[in-house]
Amino acid sequence: MSFSDPIADMLTRIRNAVRINNEQVNIRASKTCEGIATVLKEQGYIKDYDRIDDNKQGILRIILKYDEEGRPVINEIIRVSKPGRRIYLSVDKLPRVLSGMGIAIVSTSKGIMSDKSCRQNNAGGEILCTVS
Repeated sequence: MSFSDPIADMLTRIRNAVRINNEQVNIRASKTCEGIATVLKEQGYIKDYDRIDDNKQGILRIILKYDEEGRPVINEIIRVSKPGRRIYLSVDKLPRVLSGMGIAIVSTSKGIMSDKSCRQNNAGGEILCTVS
């Protein structure tokens, strides 16, 4: 299996784990993936995450979040910008996911942040994914 797109791999693993109601999911660690996990935690889409050292690249263990009825908090997570087609937008062109009910995760010069944080910091960048 090739890991040419660690972000797509991360999102697919989260999507699959949520579909079968897993408590947690392990992902190969990278700074970008850790940045995405931080935004997901800040915005309340996951409970928490840990970085586990395995004497190689490291592993991110993401603890998924479900509501009282056992439904996943993450309904949909979609990769927007891909290695073959990068999508960069200025701050005024950032999408409003589900009219503000979801988030877009953006890689900016100030780090990885949600679309809301981008508007507050007046920073555009590469749209990595949308979560709702």
